[in-house]
Amino acid sequence: MGNMLNVSSNPHIRSSESTTKIMLYVIIALLPTTCFGVYNFGLHALLVVLTTVATTVLTELIYELLMKKKVTIGDLSAAVTGLLLALNLPPQTPLWVAVMGGVFAILVVKMLFGGLGQNFMNPALGARCFLLISFTSIMTNFECDAYTGATPLAALKAGESVNVMDMIIGRTAGTIGETSMLAIVLGACILILLGVIDLRVPGSYIVSFVIFIVLFSGKGLDPQYISAQLAGGGLMLGAFFMATDYVTRPITKKGQYVYGIFLGIMTGIFRLFGPSAEGVSYAIIIGNLLVPLIEKFTTPKPFGKGGERA
Repeated sequence: MGNMLNVSSNPHIRSSESTTKIMLYVIIALLPTTCFGVYNFGLHALLVVLTTVATTVLTELIYELLMKKKVTIGDLSAAVTGLLLALNLPPQTPLWVAVMGGVFAILVVKMLFGGLGQNFMNPALGARCFLLISFTSIMTNFECDAYTGATPLAALKAGESVNVMDMIIGRTAGTIGETSMLAIVLGACILILLGVIDLRVPGSYIVSFVIFIVLFSGKGLDPQYISAQLAGGGLMLGAFFMATDYVTRPITKKGQYVYGIFLGIMTGIFRLFGPSAEGVSYAIIIGNLLVPLIEKFTTPKPFGKGGERA
């Protein structure tokens, strides 16, 4: 009888879905954009992916063994972090930079704050921002054997024309996982059909971003400009695979809409008025930091304490 009583923190709702199963679904959904990235950029891109995944898994394993904690690499969360980090790196990233990013993502952003479920920001994006600040020239160099010159977003910001169809397919320069809008949306559809994510965060993110650039870009309702902004950079990857992170998004439905709208506005501000052509990573990181405040104002009050009867 005593074995049937478990003391744990709330919530106490039980589900057949496990962390391992959800992370496996995410890995499967990321395969289309990962495979396209390797096909598009070549062998070194594959080495970057393998390096970041191996680094994040080994870092978590070594930390837990040294701290005499339960080994949790079997839940696949470290592997997902490594894969997402790789997809956010330029294809010619030196492997030692990829290793540093993987260690930072797991050790600093995740494990030092208590492990899975306790991190205050998305570990992969936290590591990407760390690398952007520390190794700016490396992290903004997207030239490789297949492509030279600026990314489509940089060209767009400079007032140059871009090929939107190439951006949708993925025949452009960029990070390993951000170039093919088709591959990303295919993976997103897998997550939606499996019930891993819904459209509250990504939908409000994308819609609010479009409204912002229509109002403030000076281009109005230009379909080509809007399509290029949506297909370029890490917007789709961030909206469907990182902004939807269970740990770092709000838990309330209203909060998720507020969160998505905030991300859309911040991404628009960074892209239109910032020095860089991109801004998804910083927008999501700032959004992560504001999640406790968003939840404070969107959590329903209990009945009898100002809340309404259900």
